[in-house]
Amino acid sequence: MTIGSGLLHNPGTPILLFAMIKNVKTVTTLSGDRSTSIAADAEAETAPAPGFDGVEAVERAFKVLDAFDERKAGLALKDLAQRTGLTKSTILRLAVSLERFGYLVRDRESLYHLGPTLWRLGSLFRQNMDLGGVVRPVLQGLVEKTNESASFYVARNNAGVCLYRVNSMRLARDHVEEGDLLPLGIGATGHVLRAFMGEPGAMFDAIRKDRFYVSMGERDPDVAGIAVPVLSPDHVAIGAITLSGLVSRFRPRQVASFKRLLAEAAGQIERRLGGI
Repeated sequence: MTIGSGLLHNPGTPILLFAMIKNVKTVTTLSGDRSTSIAADAEAETAPAPGFDGVEAVERAFKVLDAFDERKAGLALKDLAQRTGLTKSTILRLAVSLERFGYLVRDRESLYHLGPTLWRLGSLFRQNMDLGGVVRPVLQGLVEKTNESASFYVARNNAGVCLYRVNSMRLARDHVEEGDLLPLGIGATGHVLRAFMGEPGAMFDAIRKDRFYVSMGERDPDVAGIAVPVLSPDHVAIGAITLSGLVSRFRPRQVASFKRLLAEAAGQIERRLGGI
């Protein structure tokens, strides 16, 4: 800390200045133009001490929000008390603040619902999420385990767009690049995306039940593909992961193994994106 000599009323007399900044003491001894610093810079930020517990009231508010799920559209005060273990009076106090900031809304029957602020924050999360940083390592892992090409598709109008692709190192493989469009009406990826967009029909009902589709030569007579959906928390398709390669390499034993690996990969992405 540096203090100008103009602040010293008696230059020949040592002066002790004590500063308390962010609970850190700094003591500086001045004698004329000479100064000695006794403590480190008091304005340096310090990390929380080990075992720092956080704010109990905030954690209780999050506990209230975490009580909601898809089982009931709205929760009464007694439901929240049962699910959180908090007293009704505590929940009422928390609800006032949560309603004020849009995290909760209360209807005419005094049932609580999640509020629009959560939707806004969720939208911001999806916009800011580095989807490629989540998906690409998963696709790379699939290629290393299967030696087949792995892709991640999303639906855009009447087509599936290949957002991310990791190609097999094999010379004989199907050729798809990031940005390519595939019709939704044919192939494993298209059928899975259509099924989880709500397409009616027995085939799509089966896909929604089984959560996969195997295509043998639909798009190209020499190419096979297996696709599984990647779902949001409310079971809406974010996209689909596909393994593709030559039909001759997609034997029943390989197909069974590929389905298991694809299901695990979809689960990894869903957890990273908050689906579970």
